Amino acid sequence: MSVSADPERPLLHPGPIGLMAGTAARRVMQSLMRTGQEARFIGGCVRDAILGIQAADIDIATPLPPDEVMRRLRQDGIRVIPTGIDHGTVTALTEGASFEITTLRRDVETDGRHAVIAFTDNWLEDAGRRDFTFNAMSLTPEGELYDPFDGVRDLKAGRVRFIGQARERIAEDVLRILRFFRFHARFGQGRPDPDAVAACATMAPLLPSLSGERVQQEVMKILAQDRMVEVWRLMIDCGVVAQILPQAVNVSRLAALDRLEWLVGEAHPMAHLAALLPSGLSAAADTVERLRLSNTNRDHLLGLCAPPVDVHPDLTVTSRRHALQKLGPETYRDLLLLAAASRGTPAVELLEALAEAATWVVVPFPLKGRDLLELGMTPGPDVGVLLAAMEGWWAARDYRPTREDCLAELTRRIAERKARE
Repeated sequence: MSVSADPERPLLHPGPIGLMAGTAARRVMQSLMRTGQEARFIGGCVRDAILGIQAADIDIATPLPPDEVMRRLRQDGIRVIPTGIDHGTVTALTEGASFEITTLRRDVETDGRHAVIAFTDNWLEDAGRRDFTFNAMSLTPEGELYDPFDGVRDLKAGRVRFIGQARERIAEDVLRILRFFRFHARFGQGRPDPDAVAACATMAPLLPSLSGERVQQEVMKILAQDRMVEVWRLMIDCGVVAQILPQAVNVSRLAALDRLEWLVGEAHPMAHLAALLPSGLSAAADTVERLRLSNTNRDHLLGLCAPPVDVHPDLTVTSRRHALQKLGPETYRDLLLLAAASRGTPAVELLEALAEAATWVVVPFPLKGRDLLELGMTPGPDVGVLLAAMEGWWAARDYRPTREDCLAELTRRIAERKARE
């Protein structure tokens, strides 16, 4: 594909793909364009279309103000939600698909986190406020591609390049530092753009101004990429990791885990984060706080960094089953991979240890406290003590005793207690 020297002159492209070419997208576009106004697909969905990738999210841009966008969509029976109307963004929902529609904008003022914007009808002005060259491309429903900053060339070269001056783009939104590393991990080839790396290193001290939630989103996306090890090393060298997760520096263990995953399948992304951290609750708790992790991810990370039971490939059959039962197969598998990465366990041995986890189904303990009360025990601490003893009896028999078996043993023990009293 040739690149036009005229940023307002469209290039030819085979046209939209996937959801962009579906009836739902056509319906939305027809609503926006029915009186001659222009609307284009924009940003990541266009970038992915160039690469032949099915985009997860479809963004559309239009010079129409958001109130008019909403009026037209509703008039055509399309559900619309004002998801970010103060910044010109609404979401259209039709035929089971969603489309984020944003009015063309220009920045009036930025502070590194938030921007004051004004609406415009100038496509080039809107493109110029975006972060990277390949995210500024737009595509008409007819397949005309607008590429004002040579995004196609950068994309095909595996080069993540800021639009204009990298420092200026980062000063507008500090999150772009992390976005640079995320896109380099996904699309980059060879050495990263030196101007971008230098700007990220210089402006890394601004990263603590970001919310934990925004940092979390980017970090977890970086740690889900094939090139995560290489990019995380680069982030350490640039001083970025020191600003966001200063204890997440065990890249050698992450690299060992990554090599194992190529052979045995991927671990949970939280295991990638755990691999970077030192063992124990302290670093994990600090990371939970910094990233504002959800309760589920908090418990997962803490369980991986400070597991309640020991897990490694050399456990006995009984110990493996106890660990599987207590942790569940997913956490057990992650811990097994982390232990193997630390120990340098051969892949063959690891595969054998993983085989049981793949088929294990957690068996719920058949008894509850009320069962003891119904058999005549008085409420109090003794109920918990006996219930725990019964669970140990059940576990020692490989979790095989049924509820009836457990009730029979419980009845026997309660009868012995009464006889002693």
